[in-house]
Amino acid sequence: MASETATLQSSKVVEFEYISRCRILKKIATGGMGTVYLAEQLGADAFNKTVAIKMLKPDLLQKKRNLDLFIGEAKLVADLIHENILQVYQLERYKGQYFIVMEYVNGKNLAQFLQRQKKRGAIMDPDMAAFMMSRVCRALEYAHHKRDRTGKPLGIVHRDVTPSNVIIDWGGVVKLMDFGIAKAISMATPDESEVLMGKWPYMSPEQVKFEGTDGRSDIFTLGLVMYEILTGTRVYNVESREELMDRMFNYRIKDVRALRPDMPEELGAICMKALNMGQGDRFQRAGEMGKALELYMYRDRYGPTNEKLSTYIAELFPEVDQNAVL
Repeated sequence: MASETATLQSSKVVEFEYISRCRILKKIATGGMGTVYLAEQLGADAFNKTVAIKMLKPDLLQKKRNLDLFIGEAKLVADLIHENILQVYQLERYKGQYFIVMEYVNGKNLAQFLQRQKKRGAIMDPDMAAFMMSRVCRALEYAHHKRDRTGKPLGIVHRDVTPSNVIIDWGGVVKLMDFGIAKAISMATPDESEVLMGKWPYMSPEQVKFEGTDGRSDIFTLGLVMYEILTGTRVYNVESREELMDRMFNYRIKDVRALRPDMPEELGAICMKALNMGQGDRFQRAGEMGKALELYMYRDRYGPTNEKLSTYIAELFPEVDQNAVL
């Protein structure tokens, strides 16, 4: 044992295999590409860790493009270690089935927030909305400017910043997830001049026009999400590219304060700046938008915190036992 320890602690590169088992407990959700399960990761001496497992749907395995996107997501997110990004632990294959082992977050996503608000006939508190968006800005700023192990920029663009891909745990921590259609310099993703990637209501002008995207595309999409949670109204409630093109280029987006007069002017201006059609007229970095939001929240008062958001979530979902996972 002592010699093995000495070998592992030496300066030489050591490669070794270990067995890690997973036990699926229940299905959590089903999406376009895969199914997510609650699971346990098992190890030596009764080690047990609660995780989520995302499996690619069997019928999608037949298409190489789908498999490449699934594997690409796992590889891309593997080294994205940030408080506001859902972490990926491992990519595995079992009996021909690919799956990703990732962080389990016990909480609710923004789509569920919106549904609950609508059911109650309410709209989100502006400060809570600003806080959540500022945390997504932190995640995007980190991802957009992440470099590989040699120091080269990865050039990541998420391309799918939607309410269902922002989750908040019961402690009030906000996380961006699902980089399934993200692009990066190192990834063989479909050519953006030929294939549209994203969801119709949350595409940027660059996406819908088959143009190349950068981080500013994600900023526009985040502006759409922010507008929706502030007003309860989706900017582009469309189901096709033709509908989106018509709405996006023939009609101006109504000022957010026209739908919500009680909106603080500064917060409304931040939202509308993110929604400029021209890339050069938006925030140029997610961090710039995040800073504007944080100045709004904290410049002259004790603004929102994880704890305040946690309380807000508990009030919205009083029927949920926050401590129960199963």
